[in-house]
Amino acid sequence: MQSAEENIPKVSLIISFYNKLDILKLVLAGLERQSFKEFEVIIADDGSKQEIVDELKRIIACSKLNIVHVWHEDLGWRKNIALNNAIIKSRAEYLVFIDGDCIPHKHFIKEHYLSRQKSVVLAGRRVNLSEHVSRILKPSFVRHGYLENLFVPLMIFERFLGKGSYIEYGLYIKSKRIRKKINKKDRGILGSNFSIHKQDILAINGFDERYNSPYLGEDTDLEYRLRLYGFSVRTVKFLAIQFHTFHERLVNTKQNEAIFEDTKKNNYAYIPYGIKKQKD
Repeated sequence: MQSAEENIPKVSLIISFYNKLDILKLVLAGLERQSFKEFEVIIADDGSKQEIVDELKRIIACSKLNIVHVWHEDLGWRKNIALNNAIIKSRAEYLVFIDGDCIPHKHFIKEHYLSRQKSVVLAGRRVNLSEHVSRILKPSFVRHGYLENLFVPLMIFERFLGKGSYIEYGLYIKSKRIRKKINKKDRGILGSNFSIHKQDILAINGFDERYNSPYLGEDTDLEYRLRLYGFSVRTVKFLAIQFHTFHERLVNTKQNEAIFEDTKKNNYAYIPYGIKKQKD
């Protein structure tokens, strides 16, 4: 009989999600074929509709993956609160964060986990697929590894016809020497592809829950506070690969900029508006 400790996953993969279940099915298909198996999936749901939640529950019940669904009421964009709720629910000591529209490479979780370091955030990058390729993708294609196995023709198509971007980031490099050479430059955190020890993100009190619209709050703000605390960022480009399905570009807001300026003005590393709420 396994002990309770033996059942604790080594990685908690946290997926931010809102209503786009067809895209999430692609992501889950990518997770089903991971070479690293000792992980749980936590879906940080920012208030999806009831019919979406009901269907998601059916998918979870039939899935071979260990999935936890963390939902709160839809009161507008509250992604950072959903992410903090997922952190609280996570059981692993190491956390990997992705968005619900980013399909992981077969070795995605393995590369994040094997590259982990204390007081270091691992920052990956992503291939931006074109609208056409995103539209024709199916879970069966992902399960058969088409995005990886057909990478060269995909790169040629997207570069010249498909209007994708950063397609070269889908190249998986095995050589440790080459990896070390090309990942010397600090690229910064991308909110859809980064990982960190749980105790390290708790040290800065998680995500700032004042943000109520996308951009800045999930990555730029977090990176600023982590660096202020003394953590460093290490790039895992060409290792921890993901394929980002198409959507219209998100726009920054003045309110987000004001929140970030307040963080810098007050030198917040540990944010008082995070997981542990400030006292009135």
